[in-house]
Amino acid sequence: MSSIQQNLELITAQIASAQQKCGRAPGSVQLLAVSKTKPVEAILEAAAAGQRSFGENYVQEGCDKVQFFATQHPELDLEWHFIGPLQSNKTRLIAEHFDWMHTIDRAKIAQRLSEQRPAHLPPLQVLIQVNTSGETSKSGISAQQLFPLAELISTLPGLTLRGLMSIPENVTDYQSQLAAFQQLAALKQQLADKFDGIDTLSMGMSGDMDAAIEAGSTIVRIGTAIFGQRDYSQKG
Repeated sequence: MSSIQQNLELITAQIASAQQKCGRAPGSVQLLAVSKTKPVEAILEAAAAGQRSFGENYVQEGCDKVQFFATQHPELDLEWHFIGPLQSNKTRLIAEHFDWMHTIDRAKIAQRLSEQRPAHLPPLQVLIQVNTSGETSKSGISAQQLFPLAELISTLPGLTLRGLMSIPENVTDYQSQLAAFQQLAALKQQLADKFDGIDTLSMGMSGDMDAAIEAGSTIVRIGTAIFGQRDYSQKG
């Protein structure tokens, strides 16, 4: 058994335990394996262990991987999520290659993604990134800006709004983690009251996954705990 397979089994068990602890249904939380900076061989190992959803942060690297698996291993039918910041001049690559986009935070990005989504593909599944901590170093919009952006996205034919994403302040105290995630969960409920199809909360990583699941996360983004430490020296 590979270490990646062992790591996946461990994370899957932790997710199941957290779901059970807070009374959530089995299978209600999806594991998104964050494969940024990792080679295709590592993704193949994860896929061989049953993992099908992968998250990428860098546009060109992510597109190269999507193309590799589409041509070399179409039978795997992997699902690709873009979870990094996106400049407006690179929207076409995301629109053409990815299934999900987690980090929409302004109208221009949404409009370009919709316009550039190929007609033969289903609408891009999108999340709005909300900055719940108010940190200037973090991407995402404020709660006040959320509903006008959601209104716009709901009119764009190339996109389907599914919910919200956040990267909250990095704190170790469980109650502080939980409070931040509950804030996003409350916004998602308000969004669901106004728009159809709102069912997704992308929140929680290795250090705060349990609190995210208790607050209602439906996608947890786990990288290092699956693939090991990252080597950023190769990033351009």
